[in-house]
Amino acid sequence: MPHSTDVNGSFDPTKTKLFVNDGLLNPSEVSFLRPSEPGQPLEELRKRYHEDGYLFIKALIPRADVLQARSQYFDLLSPSGVLKPGTTAVEGIYDSEKDTALFPGIGSGAAGGNGHPGEHAARFVDLALKAHGEPWYADFCKHPKLLEFVAKFTGWAEHTLPFRRTLLRNNIPTTQAIGVHYDQIFLRYGEPTSVTAWVPMGDISLTGGGSELGQSFEKEFTDKAKASGMTEEEAKSAFNQNMMSTGLLSGGPAEFGRSHQRRWLVTNFDAGDVVLHSPYTIHASTVNHDPNNIIRLATDIRFVDSSRPWDKVSLNT
Repeated sequence: MPHSTDVNGSFDPTKTKLFVNDGLLNPSEVSFLRPSEPGQPLEELRKRYHEDGYLFIKALIPRADVLQARSQYFDLLSPSGVLKPGTTAVEGIYDSEKDTALFPGIGSGAAGGNGHPGEHAARFVDLALKAHGEPWYADFCKHPKLLEFVAKFTGWAEHTLPFRRTLLRNNIPTTQAIGVHYDQIFLRYGEPTSVTAWVPMGDISLTGGGSELGQSFEKEFTDKAKASGMTEEEAKSAFNQNMMSTGLLSGGPAEFGRSHQRRWLVTNFDAGDVVLHSPYTIHASTVNHDPNNIIRLATDIRFVDSSRPWDKVSLNT
């Protein structure tokens, strides 16, 4: 996340090199997420969230529950041949002897002559999509520890509603990472008050391609557009025209951070950690260069206040 102020920790380039889609991040372009504990006073946590645009909560969900869901996911995907022989599902270790084109991420393509995934790649994608409808995954998305915390943190209580549609993604080592975006780009039919819980499903090292977070961007753009004489609708239209066709702000986090003079915030994630962020918080991912070829797995679970107008069109199907 591009960020203009220091947070806890410092980045040591002699130990870790972080790559994004458009190259290596310089040490001066990286800092660390500020960790919080679920037992801290709510007012303090809310203050951090509004100041930083995110809340990085350690050990919110029991580690065993997260690893069980990870194991069930890779059990489902194992017939595709993605896992290294002799390893367990919960490890999620990629078989690096195979071509990564056989295992495209959801929404990407693979070699197939006509631009569509080949038969093997299509099978992998089908299994990854099937995981969204599995009972164990539905239970995980409604984990009582997560729901209870979000309900208290937001103050929405019994009106706390998780979207039925979630984003469960794997990331094979060395493949393309997610570009620069923020969630409100895809949530245009309700109030901009949703909260996203980014949940790593397993341990993720610094080089394992964890999400990076950033500060608000659309408000700054909109304020400048209105100051120039544009109406709110004209400003929104102008903003949308400057985005990529995919809805991304940019495919290259390195150049984006440099052009806006902001740093990206990163960290190691442990199974059970959760990052809550606002719909205007900019985020992207580093490329997965885990030295042990561990596949990154994470899910986005979005919550809204059901007593207020919310986006029933885009993400409740």
